[in-house]
Formats: sequence, structure tokens, C-alpha cells
Amino acid sequence: MNETNKPAENMETDIVPVSPETDALVEREMAGENDAVKDETKALVEAIRMRAQSEIENAQTLTQDAYLNAVRSAREAVEQNELLDPKRIEHSVEIIQRDARENWEKTVEEIYKLGDRLQEAAQAAWDVLMGKDSSGTK
Repeated sequence: MNETNKPAENMETDIVPVSPETDALVEREMAGENDAVKDETKALVEAIRMRAQSEIENAQTLTQDAYLNAVRSAREAVEQNELLDPKRIEHSVEIIQRDARENWEKTVEEIYKLGDRLQEAAQAAWDVLMGKDSSGTK
């Protein structure tokens, strides 16, 4: 069968490029299954992984932008109010930026922890799907 005559179910799995890790996992865990089942499972696992990664990256971008905008707005508001000493303003901005950086690092750490939890949840779902008990055997 040539490329244009593929059945619809095979075309869906071609849309999602499968990583070597996902390929190895499915091949190892589903050794006795036929190729069509393996291909669909690979596409599903890869799509879930890509979606989780995309959500984490979006959260990181939004959080960092929010911090930077808040610091800029605070600095501009203080600079417009000439009642304060410019050196004190600069010092305050440095403190705010340091706090924002520390908060950003904590946020990134939490996002990575969320990613790890999502990966663990995906593995647990995979184990349930494959009929494994908590000891890792069927």
C-alpha cells in the first residue's frame, strides 16, 4: 500500500513523532502485542508527554512575564513619584528584582515538581492499562 492509500488509523499515528524513550518503553512493555496496537499506544503516550511539556513551558513563560511586568511597573511608578531619593529607588528596585528572581526560581522548581508528578501519574496510568500490580508484575 502506498503513502496516499494508508488507512485513517495509521495516518493519525504518523502525526505525532515518537521519541526513542517512548518507543523503547512501549516495545519493552508490550512485547507480545501487534504492531498496530504498539503504534497507537506510542502515539498516545507521546501526545500526553508533549502536552504536559507544553503546559509546563507555557506556565514558565507566563509566570516569568508576570514577574518582569510587575517589577517594571513598580519601578516606573516609583520613578514618577519624585518624593523619594533616586538611590533609595534603585536599591528598592534591586531588592524587588532579587525577590522576583528568587520567587521565579521557586516557581520553576515547583513547575518541575509538577512535571515529575505528571510523569509519575502517566506511569501509574500506564501500569494500570498494562495490568501491572504495585510490584511491577502482571
